[in-house]
Amino acid sequence: MLRIYPLARAETTVNPLPARAHPGYVSRVPVMHRQPPFERLFMATVSDFVIQRIKEWGVTRVFGYPGDGAGEFDGALGKAERDGTGVQYIRPTHEEICGLMATAHAKFTGEVGVCIATSSPGAFHLLNGLYDAQMDNQPVVAIVGQQGLNALGTFTMQESNLERVFADVAVYVQTIVSPEQAQAVVDTAFRTALVRLGPAVIVIPHDVQGMKMVEPAPENWVSRSSAIAPSTAVVPPEAEILAAARLINEGKKVTFLVGHGATGATDEVLEAARLAGAGIITALRGKQVVPSDVPFHTQQLGLLGSLPSLHQITDCDTLVLLGTNYPYGQFLPKTGQARAVQIDLKPEQLGLRYPTELNLWGDVRATLAAIIPHLEAKPDLSWQQKVATEMVEWENEMAAQAELTYDDGVNPRRVIHEVNKRLPARAIVTADAGTTADWYGHHIRLRDGMLGDLSGRLATMMASMPYAIAAKFAYPERTVVCTIGDGAFQMLGMNELITIKKYLSSWSNPQLIIVVIHNNDLGQVSWEMRTEDGNPVWRTAQDVESVDYAGWAELLGFTGIRVRDDSEVEAAVDAAFSTQGVTLIDAYCSRNVPPLPPHITFEFAKNTAKALLKGDPLALGVVRDSAEALVSEGVERVKGKLGLGGGA
Repeated sequence: MLRIYPLARAETTVNPLPARAHPGYVSRVPVMHRQPPFERLFMATVSDFVIQRIKEWGVTRVFGYPGDGAGEFDGALGKAERDGTGVQYIRPTHEEICGLMATAHAKFTGEVGVCIATSSPGAFHLLNGLYDAQMDNQPVVAIVGQQGLNALGTFTMQESNLERVFADVAVYVQTIVSPEQAQAVVDTAFRTALVRLGPAVIVIPHDVQGMKMVEPAPENWVSRSSAIAPSTAVVPPEAEILAAARLINEGKKVTFLVGHGATGATDEVLEAARLAGAGIITALRGKQVVPSDVPFHTQQLGLLGSLPSLHQITDCDTLVLLGTNYPYGQFLPKTGQARAVQIDLKPEQLGLRYPTELNLWGDVRATLAAIIPHLEAKPDLSWQQKVATEMVEWENEMAAQAELTYDDGVNPRRVIHEVNKRLPARAIVTADAGTTADWYGHHIRLRDGMLGDLSGRLATMMASMPYAIAAKFAYPERTVVCTIGDGAFQMLGMNELITIKKYLSSWSNPQLIIVVIHNNDLGQVSWEMRTEDGNPVWRTAQDVESVDYAGWAELLGFTGIRVRDDSEVEAAVDAAFSTQGVTLIDAYCSRNVPPLPPHITFEFAKNTAKALLKGDPLALGVVRDSAEALVSEGVERVKGKLGLGGGA
C-alpha cells in the first residue's frame, strides 16, 4: 500500500523507538547465543572450532575461494557441510568477488559479511573488496590461510607478511598461532568489525588449522572470550540531545542530509523532518533510507544530484547530517551560512566535512528517537513546500532528458528511466561506478521497502555484479536489477554470469535483470578528462572493445535482448520484467550523453571547451548532444516557471 506523506501537519503520538526498521534490514543489535559445551569441540580441530564460532556470531553464509594455504580449513568446511552443521559456502569466480560480496551482504542485511581465501595470492585478491568495506563503514570479517608457522619469514612458496599487508585496510588483523588463542581472536575480530564498522582479518597458518582444539584455561596469557555482540545503539548525553533539538528548533530553513548510516531509522528521520519542516537530501548510498514518494525528498546532491538539492544547500540556514560522510565539500553550504549538527557512529568523521556546531557520537535511530520529543512543530511549512514544488519540476526535467534522441546510439537515461518505471515492490537495484551511477542517481527512485546500493567512497568498477548476486542470496524472493557499464562488465562482471548460472536454481524467484550500458567507452573517465582537466579524450586508453553481451548471456542459457534504437527500449524492459529468469539487456548507447551536473559551473564549462579546442576526437558529438541536453533542461525550467507543465 502506498504511504502518503502530507505536507499539512497532523497530530501524532511518537513512539521513541518504533519496532519497524528499514524493510528487509537486520539491525545490528546484540544477540544472545547459547554456546555449546566445549567438550563437543574438544576432539575437533581449530578449523572446526572457528566454523562453529562464526555460526555463534550469526553467520549463515560465507563467500570463499579455496586454495592450499587454507586447505585444512576448506576441508573442515566441507566436512561440516556433509554433516549438516556448516554454513552456506558461495564460491564465485574470483577472490575479489568474494570480498565485494561480503561487503554487499553487510550493506544489504546489516549482518557481518564473511569472506574466505587462501594465502598470499588469494588473500591479496580480497583487498579491493575489503577496502570497499573500510571506506563505506561495513562490518566484514576475512578469514585467510597462511603457510605453516615454521615457514614464516623464510621466503618460502606463497609466504608473505599478511598482517602487514592488511594493516592499512583492517580495523583488526591477527594471526592465530595456537589453539588456545583461537577463541579470543575470532571473537575480537567480529566484535571489532561491528563496533568500529570496518573489515577485520583472521590469518590462520596451515598447520594451526589442523591442530587439535583445546579449551582455554584460566591462566596467564590466555584469554577466555564470548561470542556476544556489543550494542551499538549509542545515545549521547542528555545535554547534547537538548542542544541538538534547540539548534533544529531555531532554524527556519532546515535541511537533513541523510546517508547510509541512517539505515533502519526511516521513521525517525521522517518524523524529525515533519516536526522541523525540513527538506531532505539523501547521499547516493542513502537513497534507500527515505522513500522516493516523500515530496520534500530531493534525492542526491552534487554532480549526480538534483537542482532542488543544490538549492536546499545554497539557501538553508540549518544543516543536519545523519549517518553520512558526504565527501564533496564544494556542494555544502558556505562557511558561516548554516548552523550544523552531525550524528554518526564514526567519531573520526564527525565535523570533518563542514564546521559543525554540534557533533553527536551516536546511532542515528536511537539519537533521533531521543531528540524527537524535544522538537517543536513548525507552523510555517513554506520552506518544505518550496522544496517539494521544485522537486516536481526536476522530475519533469529528468523525464525530458530521458526522451532525447541521439544519432550515435540509444539514450542511456531512457533505459534506466524505463527500468525505474517498472520496478516491482521490494526490488533491489545495484549501480556501478561510472556514468551508471549518474543515471542511478538521476533516474532510479527507491520506493518504501526497496533497497539499492553501490561502491560508495571507493567507487570501484564492476562492484554492481557481485552486489546484485549477494543481494539475490540475501533476498532470493526479490527481483534484483544490476546496472553496469560495458567497461566494468568486461572486468570481472562477465565472469559472474557463470556464478549466476551455478546458483540460479537455489533462488525462489529467479528474476535477475542485468542492464549493460554498451557505449564502447570508459564514459565517466572520458567526461572527467574533459571537465576536470580540460583534456581531450584519449581513445587509445578510453575505447572499449565491442562485445556481444546478449550473446554471452544466451550462451549460458539466459535471455539476451539487444537494444539498438530508442524505440526498442520500452519493449525490451517490458520483456525483461515479464521473464521469470535471468535477462541481460544489451543497450547500444551513445557515448556522448553528458552526465550533466544540476548547475553547470564555470569551471565545468571552461574545461570542456578547452578539451574540445585541443582536438577531442568526439568533439562534434559532444557539442551536439550536450547542447540538446542543456536546451531540454532550459525548456523544462521555463515551462515550470510559467506553469506550462513543468511545475506543480
